[in-house]
Amino acid sequence: WDVLATYADVLKIKVPFKESDIPHGQDVPLEWLSHPFRLPDHVMHPQPDYFTYPFDKTKTDFFLISDKDTFFPPSTRNRIVIVYFSIGRKDRGKTGIKRLLSNGTYTAAFPLHDARNAECESERYNLYEHWARFLCFYKEQPLNLIRKYYGEKIGIYFAWLGFYTEMLFFAAVMGLICFTYGVLSYDDNISSQEICHPKIGGRIVMCPLCDKKCPFWKLNSTCLSSWQSHLFDNEGTVFFAIFMGIWVTLFLEFWKRRQARLEYEWDLVDFEEEQQQLQIRPEFEIRCTNRRLNKITKEMEPYLPVTSKCARFCLSAATVIFWISLIVACIIGVIAYRLAVYAAFASIIKDPMRKIQLVGRFITPQLATSVTASCINFVIIMILNFFYERVAIWITDLEIPKTHLEYENRLTMKMFLFQFVNYYSSCFYVAFFKGKFVGYPGDYSYMFGNWSNLRNEECDPGGCLIELTTQLVIVMTGKQLFLDCQLIRQCRESSKLQRDNTFVHLFHVIKYPEASKNLVQFGFITLFVASFPLAPLLALFNNILEIRVDAWKFTTQFKRPMASKARNIGAWQEILNAVAILSVVTNAFIMAFTSDMIPRMVYLYAYSKESSMRGYVNNSLSIYDISQIPERNMPEDNWFDNATSTCRYRDYRYPPGHQREYTHTMQFWHILAAKMAFIIIMEHVVFVVKFFVAWMIPDVPSDVKARIKRERYLIQEYLHNYEVEQLKLQLSASFITEPQSEMTLTPDKHEVLSECL
Repeated sequence: WDVLATYADVLKIKVPFKESDIPHGQDVPLEWLSHPFRLPDHVMHPQPDYFTYPFDKTKTDFFLISDKDTFFPPSTRNRIVIVYFSIGRKDRGKTGIKRLLSNGTYTAAFPLHDARNAECESERYNLYEHWARFLCFYKEQPLNLIRKYYGEKIGIYFAWLGFYTEMLFFAAVMGLICFTYGVLSYDDNISSQEICHPKIGGRIVMCPLCDKKCPFWKLNSTCLSSWQSHLFDNEGTVFFAIFMGIWVTLFLEFWKRRQARLEYEWDLVDFEEEQQQLQIRPEFEIRCTNRRLNKITKEMEPYLPVTSKCARFCLSAATVIFWISLIVACIIGVIAYRLAVYAAFASIIKDPMRKIQLVGRFITPQLATSVTASCINFVIIMILNFFYERVAIWITDLEIPKTHLEYENRLTMKMFLFQFVNYYSSCFYVAFFKGKFVGYPGDYSYMFGNWSNLRNEECDPGGCLIELTTQLVIVMTGKQLFLDCQLIRQCRESSKLQRDNTFVHLFHVIKYPEASKNLVQFGFITLFVASFPLAPLLALFNNILEIRVDAWKFTTQFKRPMASKARNIGAWQEILNAVAILSVVTNAFIMAFTSDMIPRMVYLYAYSKESSMRGYVNNSLSIYDISQIPERNMPEDNWFDNATSTCRYRDYRYPPGHQREYTHTMQFWHILAAKMAFIIIMEHVVFVVKFFVAWMIPDVPSDVKARIKRERYLIQEYLHNYEVEQLKLQLSASFITEPQSEMTLTPDKHEVLSECL
């Protein structure tokens, strides 16, 4: 108790001194609907609300101490032990456990898990039974128990992950509604009907999509692709993109309120970061041999010279640039692959002008190229991600950050930067670059200039949006399948170790729950959600599984982490805010330049004579004279129908023979103006709503503010009364010990006693 009390005083750990007298809010209507999702009281062990105050060893009778053995929870005792080893000696920090680990004296040091015995179930077993089992996926998480056993840092992660999953439910429902609308309006898609019609799409001869190997082809060969594109590229997609821009704001604002409530309930309101996060890292002390006087503490402390700091930062920046360049090089390689193999797929899969083979009915050359390229890109992503985790740690260690908080923030930013470029580069290419710099049959653009044979890639006739959807599906599902395979392997290893009666698995290196994998997912469902409304639904299923998988790992596979405090999710909060703002811009550009929504709307309201979409397909295709196609662009097998002298291509250009032959028509500029206007209007509308919602929703709930004010008031009042009572006792004791003849009060004592009374 002496050790616990001493270092609880040093760490200023808050403990209860009075039961809360603030009544809980009124019962929420239909609260009974949430009962099936709640854990029973014998599992949660609910406790009364208390007002708390930093522990003071000299005022133990001021606090509500009923049992000294259970007064401090396991996570607090865990922290105290670490601090005891770190600052328990006169030479503070020189023999701390972290220093001994960093200099190689010990290879591992960690607190042991609670063991289950016959008399009572351990807290870890309780968490395993009611939190880590997948059959409890629909139940709430026992956050207070997680915090009590693992500490606030682990607890805040699972609180964020659970809240994120709850909010995903609303986005998933809305995305499912939009997808259902696309399915129900499947038969009303006039554009696809015209493409598939034998007398419309069957008579339109399209220009070759690559040089030499690609033949002329008929538009109706892309019938299935156009139907697939309609499922995701319809009127409901615009509404869903706007909805997700507002949803992400609501998610961030409501999370701030949830976080503020947890800060109060977990006694983190006045938590001093320097108590734990801002203390100097042992690695910094070991590697920095130079010393200088601290102007505040007047003590000699280690420091890193400016020249060494600049050199390390330059090397770190060069390493980051090199690995980002490697990602870009890999993306360029995948693009070159797409351009190179498209011709092979075009000649192998089908011959549209003569006959349609069985495979060609379901797979177009564009689809085959997109799927294989996406799979290759996913493999590259996973390989690079394996190296990036290690590179990010290496260059962060190279910089020698001074404090723990600085180390975590730098590592977080590097990991996010690497993963952002790694996961999203291919999606940005498909969404904003593919099919935008193609040229036209007489003047095509090439990837490495006119001397190369790699002609810039065109979009699928159904539009580039379906290819972006394919990319997202493969990366998101592939990433989840990869994690599932890792989980199965870990389960098998664990079962084998248990059969062999060995506890080696307890020495697995602990990996703190990283929000990076969830942040990558958050980027997918916000940055590119306009192309795939079902992304939130897939993310919801993934998170439901991931919460229980992470819980299973923490309770059965990993050694117990050292407990630590954290008020929030740290640097991830700013990253989430940045991604939320960027998502509005990306979705606006996707709807404007990747989707065919704007060209269809311009045709419907400005160029259609019947105020319908009939004739849109013919209007969106320009005409080119086959005899003017250069030799390098002509198919090797020039067997096109001699009766056909022209071919069509996706663009808005004047036909041959016009005085402005093959230049952009006025409709092209109308569509471009409509696209820019749509971007400006959508961004402004969404941003105005976002800022208005953020202004309307306070970051801290009103009842939490009232509790904080009430607690501070009571602390002052109770401390004042406590000091008065202590002074009374001291005065009474001094009066009793004086001789009977000297019981007369002196003027000074009389004045003090009068003031106290």
